[in-house]
Amino acid sequence: MFSAELFIPALLAAVASYAIGSVSAAILVCRAMGLDDPRNAGSGNPGATNVLRVGGKLPAALTLLGDGLKGFAPVFVTSLLTSHPPTIALAAIAAFIGHLYPIFFEFKGGKGVATALGALLGVSLVTGALAILTWLAVSLTFKRSSLAALVTFALVPVYLLFDGQRVFAVAFVMIALFLFYTHRSNISRLLDGSEPTIGKR
Repeated sequence: MFSAELFIPALLAAVASYAIGSVSAAILVCRAMGLDDPRNAGSGNPGATNVLRVGGKLPAALTLLGDGLKGFAPVFVTSLLTSHPPTIALAAIAAFIGHLYPIFFEFKGGKGVATALGALLGVSLVTGALAILTWLAVSLTFKRSSLAALVTFALVPVYLLFDGQRVFAVAFVMIALFLFYTHRSNISRLLDGSEPTIGKR
């Protein structure tokens, strides 16, 4: 999968992508806007959904944009530098892992939905758009952000397979497994009916 001449470029892409993914948009936005640290307020998760609860729509939108861009940019730039799918897939995974376990913030990050979606858009705009439509359909129907994320990323590998993107389908199976792990408390609340609705503080 990685020949000798591709190993070093792939390693560099992974390291750079992880570093970019480690930049926490939620924490930086909340600091800039004088809001509580999202790690110490609401659900304690430094992500857009919790920032919405803590600070409202504008900081949440900025967080969503920042987290999405740090998933999209590494994948997009890597795809400009190489046409090797495993290297591009590695960049997507590394950016996502950086968000979950950021080196700049004591390895305590968010749950990764926006960053994973940004990485997916970097891989395929069509599949990314389909994922967004899936998220919107589930979230508008059930008013639960976590449920929408789980359903969406359970389906993303299937969408990629239908698009003939086997390497990326495998990568997003790995990402989906991590997402289910980071959402384990949400899954418990979904099962017992205590998961808060979108926007509830």
